[in-house]
Amino acid sequence: MSAATVSDGRRRRRARPGALLRTAPAALLVLAALAGPLLAAEPVDKPVTAPYGEAGADALLGGDQLGRDVLSRLLHGGGALIAGALTVAAVVTLLATLLGCFAAVSPRTGRLVERAADTAILLPPVLGIMLLALAWPGGGRLAITVAAIVLGTPYAVRIVAGAAAPLAATGFVEAAVASGERVGHLALREILPNLRATVLALFGLRFVDAVYVISMAGFLQLGPQPPEADWALMIRENAPGILLNPWAVVAPALAIGLLAIGVNLATDALAPAAARKAALR
Repeated sequence: MSAATVSDGRRRRRARPGALLRTAPAALLVLAALAGPLLAAEPVDKPVTAPYGEAGADALLGGDQLGRDVLSRLLHGGGALIAGALTVAAVVTLLATLLGCFAAVSPRTGRLVERAADTAILLPPVLGIMLLALAWPGGGRLAITVAAIVLGTPYAVRIVAGAAAPLAATGFVEAAVASGERVGHLALREILPNLRATVLALFGLRFVDAVYVISMAGFLQLGPQPPEADWALMIRENAPGILLNPWAVVAPALAIGLLAIGVNLATDALAPAAARKAALR
């Protein structure tokens, strides 16, 4: 065993505690949000205090504008947001990775993808979400999820295509081309395995962006509708009473911010260290 191999193993062992610490907040928050309905002490629609009641023994975070338990609604309101953000991040990352890899090895496909992405990026995100959400029959979470996927894919494609372009000019890809390999093999077997750090980082960014997009739609009441428990909707509904019970607004806002920060830290910790260093050069 070489000294370099031993040194790499020691670095990986030293990095594990730090990686676990950076992934723990996101994992705990996601678990709490998914298990929230089982932990909630009160139903989401049951008044337990006076409107904007102060925090107390019956309601640890007080009541909302209708006297419903803020903590119980907070525990119920995260699962749908996380599920929607995960769906958006996974679909956008998958589409962008496939299109970006094929665009790097096929000049014709690359030109078409770049022109389509440049055209789609010109549409303001808020306007695009409003148009798709209002035009979708019934609206709701599905409309917002589709809108986030449609609007998030073009930008993500440009990121992957930009990272894949230098790889397409390397020796191992040129050797595969000379041996007669097809475009699909070049994209999926030669380019894609070398984009792990980029894809993982992109997934984290798309997840955070999806959290903000879905939350913004909820705040504008384009997605979930009252009396549904939703973190963004809670902020909008309880904003008029923030001076009476600040927790009704602060708690869901903190939950959204901690979710976004935690996932970013987790994806950065899980990315290969060597690839992260190469990306910073």
